[in-house]
Amino acid sequence: MNKQVAPYGSAPGQYHRAVRMIALALLALLALLALLCAAPAVAADRLVLALGDSLTAGYGLGPGQSFPARLEAGLRRAGIPARVHNAGVSGDTTAAGRARLAWVLKGLRAKPDLAIVELGANDMLRGLPPAQARANLDAILAEFKRRGIPVILARMRAAPNMGRGYIAEFEGIYPALARKYSARLYPFFLDGVTGKRALILADGLHPNARGVEEVTRRMLPIVRASLTARPPPRR
Repeated sequence: MNKQVAPYGSAPGQYHRAVRMIALALLALLALLALLCAAPAVAADRLVLALGDSLTAGYGLGPGQSFPARLEAGLRRAGIPARVHNAGVSGDTTAAGRARLAWVLKGLRAKPDLAIVELGANDMLRGLPPAQARANLDAILAEFKRRGIPVILARMRAAPNMGRGYIAEFEGIYPALARKYSARLYPFFLDGVTGKRALILADGLHPNARGVEEVTRRMLPIVRASLTARPPPRR
């Protein structure tokens, strides 16, 4: 009588234990795959970059009262998980914003889903040539377009004492560049706040906490529309 040889050169008991271990491992793998398929997809936070001056930075306000902070809270209340990065620097001109843009984007370590550009007020207050502000904003929007980042361009208004010619040239910058780069134009960053003492700090220029809430309330719809217009790009 020929003696039966166990497969793989092992004893019969060892062979059956190996088969059971393989079967259990396969069952565990199938169970894990089932759990992964059944688990709801978790949406990644949208990243919004707010590039601006003191109006963005939150001049004279407490922690959590700046425009980026309130916008982030408003988006989350609206069911849009988002992080709004505050890249506002008090006193910044369009030239300063342009100079630090590459550094800001590099520091984010992720591609923004949307950029809000709020610059130009300090150019106007210093009486700088509108052509200079236009060239700087043009370069900023060109860089965002090159990187495939959609933009909301917040228009700034010129003070009445600047003269009709200056006002027309300065305020015309924003709609022209919005058309050129297919950016969404927000008519005026301080819409609903300027001229209302209850919403302005004692300096007469910057919004207080209530003023920021008004700015956020008015701008939130265009930000929501921009973020939901298309799925976020892969990072």
